[in-house]
Amino acid sequence: MIISRLSVRAAAVLAAGTLFLTGCGSSVTPTSAPSGSAAAVTLTNCGREVVADGVPAAAVGLHPAQTELLLRLGLADRLAGQAQAKAQALPADIAPLAKDIPVIGDVKPPSREDLLAVEPDFVYSPTTYEFTAEQGFASIEQLEQAGAAVYVAGGGCQERRMTGEVRDLFTDLENLGAIFRVEDAAAELVSSSQAELDQVATALSGVDRLRVAQVYVDGTTLQAIGAGVEYDILRQAGADSVYTPDQPAFAEFFAATITPESLAAEQPEALVFAVYDEQHEAATRKYLTTTFPDLPAVREDRLIAVSTADVFPGTLGNISAVRRIAERLYPDAF
Repeated sequence: MIISRLSVRAAAVLAAGTLFLTGCGSSVTPTSAPSGSAAAVTLTNCGREVVADGVPAAAVGLHPAQTELLLRLGLADRLAGQAQAKAQALPADIAPLAKDIPVIGDVKPPSREDLLAVEPDFVYSPTTYEFTAEQGFASIEQLEQAGAAVYVAGGGCQERRMTGEVRDLFTDLENLGAIFRVEDAAAELVSSSQAELDQVATALSGVDRLRVAQVYVDGTTLQAIGAGVEYDILRQAGADSVYTPDQPAFAEFFAATITPESLAAEQPEALVFAVYDEQHEAATRKYLTTTFPDLPAVREDRLIAVSTADVFPGTLGNISAVRRIAERLYPDAF
């Protein structure tokens, strides 16, 4: 039995999928600019026209995954702030680049006042949840009125949220490359990411696909994940997914609450679950092993944890999650 209501905490963690604008970002057009300044770049993102009037000099990543992308593009000196810094640690190889970048917000998006205080001219977010005025965050309109261009990861747009793919990240990188005039650096990230996906695909050629369920556990509440970039991550990792976008439960939202009995009936050979810290992972593993001791996934110890941050739309974590899941599902292929 599928139940539509999400628990409060799960709804907060999965809020990245609830509030989105329409459309996705793909078209980039240089336009004229005042004499002596860099040409403006205009693109379509989430059904909106985004205009970057010259190269941004005070950018803000509204999640560590977005901050990471900006840092890997060589833009540390153009960041005016990094948000939700305690939600996820930056990778060790680039963390030193962020040590002097002001931190705004804690594990939540920054307040309207805190974000506007750093006077951003470019704000980059994984979803539009970070712009929910009702939550006390600066809205897209308020940021634009303050002179900031606002860009949302393409896979986080409403039109793409249910059908988003890992490769939506490549469109984001191309757009960021054009906006910040770092096209070569963006192309290198696209190339290396595509190469990693290709390596996984080659390794998985000919494997007998395992039947995999992707779930999220909040206490004793169990959600199934069946659409969006989360589903595509499983597909790219060689899984035969139990839950799919064509099922009615996932017609309007990528997650749905399920009963333990319905999961047990599916008899998945592996379980993939997102966690936000080590304590959450331990609690999830305990729930799954004690509730479903007879599942093939539990008996064969195929319980695969991934970071919630790595399944956000438009993050390099999407790529690493594909490889991590594939290696756990098919260790002999690597």
